[in-house]
Amino acid sequence: MQFDTPATTNPIDNLKVVGQPIHRIDGQLKTTGRAMYAYEWHDPNMRYAYGYPVGAAIAKGRITSMDVSAAKKAPGVLAVVTTLDIGERKKGRFNTAKLFGGDEVQHYHQAIAVVVAETFEQARAAASLVKVDYAEEKGVFDLGQAKDSAVKPDESQQPDTAVGDFEAAFRSAPVTLEATYTTPDQSHSMMEPHASIAAWSGDELTVWTSSQMIDWWRTDLATTLGIDKENVHLMSPFIGGGFGGKLFLRADAVLAAFGAKAVGRPVKVALPRPLMPNNTTHRPATIQRIRIGTERDGKITAIAHESWSGDLPGGGLETAVNQTRLLYAGANRMTAMRLATLHLPEGNAMRAPGEAPGLMALEIAIDEIAEKVGIDPVQFRIVNDTQVDPEKPQRPFSQRNLVGCLTLGAERFGWGERGRPGSRRDGSWLVGMGVAAAFRNNLVLPSGARVKLDREGVVTVETDMTDIGTGSYTIIAQTAAEMMGVTIDKVAVQLGDSRFPVSAGSGGQFGANSSTSGVYAACVKLREAIAKKLGFNSENIVFENGEVRSGNRSVPLAEAAGPDGLVGEDTIKWGELTETHQQSTFGAHFVEVGVDIATGESRIRRMLAVCAAGRILNPITARSQVIGAMTMGAGGALSEELAVDTRRGFFVNHDLASYEVAVHADIPHQEVIFMDETDPMSSPMKAKGVGELGLCGVAAAIANAVYNATGVRVRHYPLTLDKLIGGLPDVA
Repeated sequence: MQFDTPATTNPIDNLKVVGQPIHRIDGQLKTTGRAMYAYEWHDPNMRYAYGYPVGAAIAKGRITSMDVSAAKKAPGVLAVVTTLDIGERKKGRFNTAKLFGGDEVQHYHQAIAVVVAETFEQARAAASLVKVDYAEEKGVFDLGQAKDSAVKPDESQQPDTAVGDFEAAFRSAPVTLEATYTTPDQSHSMMEPHASIAAWSGDELTVWTSSQMIDWWRTDLATTLGIDKENVHLMSPFIGGGFGGKLFLRADAVLAAFGAKAVGRPVKVALPRPLMPNNTTHRPATIQRIRIGTERDGKITAIAHESWSGDLPGGGLETAVNQTRLLYAGANRMTAMRLATLHLPEGNAMRAPGEAPGLMALEIAIDEIAEKVGIDPVQFRIVNDTQVDPEKPQRPFSQRNLVGCLTLGAERFGWGERGRPGSRRDGSWLVGMGVAAAFRNNLVLPSGARVKLDREGVVTVETDMTDIGTGSYTIIAQTAAEMMGVTIDKVAVQLGDSRFPVSAGSGGQFGANSSTSGVYAACVKLREAIAKKLGFNSENIVFENGEVRSGNRSVPLAEAAGPDGLVGEDTIKWGELTETHQQSTFGAHFVEVGVDIATGESRIRRMLAVCAAGRILNPITARSQVIGAMTMGAGGALSEELAVDTRRGFFVNHDLASYEVAVHADIPHQEVIFMDETDPMSSPMKAKGVGELGLCGVAAAIANAVYNATGVRVRHYPLTLDKLIGGLPDVA
């Protein structure tokens, strides 16, 4: 199905199942422990062995020798496979650094060996016996020091934009702000580690793994192993969190495959928690310079956002200026991004890449300039709203209700009680409120599905779409139920298997909208097949209550399917609507904090998110996505930071004891409001994504609330108490 004209009325608009608060159809499997995650997959007929990875102990250089003799003699060891044994290998399309193979070390904890043994404990013990000699080379590990050597990447990364004459407009503006903000390296830190089981049958490989993108992984794994993609069968039905860290093939799957080949048995490999920050990917640190000029009435006349980030050679930008190109009006504007070469582990996508760290800076800057002008920060954002792409004014937004989000949020949150900085006290706590706009582009990818109707009237959906805790199983079932006129208990959903049609996968906030649209397209094919078999006109048939009806004639779906059943399969493909109209999601975050006047300890008291993100397919799973994102934003604002050893080039705090994510005690009452919105230009579902929008702006809202509470402006994340305590008022 080609989607190249705005959606009109279709069966989804009935909203009998879609849009309803239906609990997760996979919830019981997960809560009873019957949902098997990658490492837990078990076949009683298989004799599993266990692999334990060895990571490089330097950040840059070459391996000169490896002595594995002691490891091979250790109890229970079946094989030791080293990076030197397998030699140079082609790198997957989506990997910046190679995952395994050859003597070059590109980053700390890069996989250099896997020890396979009868038990996990035996493999782990033997791995410590592997001796490695290196020729270490000097690396660059500090973004601040590398900033001046950063370069403009190629145009494919769209590093720069310019409209009007920013420099002249900024110089002449009555009110100006110029400030620099920094965000640190951050880790995905999902609960489930990267884990895989690999089993060979001749030349054919089966892998149970934890992957957000089945087809991407399958392709890159085949490339790395040097085998035909058709010989790789990948399965990932349940994923214990990803946040972008499982978008691309990782070393666990590669090591499991090589280990299984070496021992002739299925091999399980899970990356130990200390390897995850350094062996996999992370959100790169940024340095961001923002300049804003306004008229006396607060209207922006000049806005510029420059960002510096770093990555390994061949890597990409952290696109922190993306939202600034679209969020606020202003005739004279400029954005620029520069990339420094760093020899830290690979920087790559982490939930809302670009907008998440970009809004951490921009939405503080907006508060700062609003204060200079003397306008309430909510009103300042409203004054500078735009209904067109400010860089391409001929291109309107398909839907944009940022003003509605801000207005409703301010009313619900009691914004009028905010007060001036440092003016509100509750015992020993200074109390403040903060606001930030939320913005994330609406992305879509082609997505396929197969829908089957059997003689019992059961509809089965097959697609390689994944569920990373987002509710994919449920919203896909809702889509099929709505399209085929059945109750949700009559729908079976099978996900995460490379034998199924290729879907969009999970990531970039594109998963829900794209995958349900693919199911919609497949259901249209199935409806047509049913109509053709029954001799009905497909234009005027109705699917309802488990029957298909045309005029006075009605046939149960089970009867229509016949003994052999019927199948519909299709892929949603996207036309040029994204070229003619800018498609984005919007929101507003409101936060109240308390800051201890003596210690500088910051505590969030309440949070509100108001989201305008097209049709909400399921308010329960959508709310879950948003409150999870708000929680992630709280960690990003107050505690999360990968500490870099700038001498040796690695992240020091590589476990959950020292990399401090938000916990239950950090999160108070959270409220989520979804605006009543549909976007016919987005998809047949008229939906958009919301899981990353819920993160965008949260950290800045917290930072702005801390400023309102204390009068201390912090521009460098995280907002730890040492950055506050020197500026707090004297204790009375």
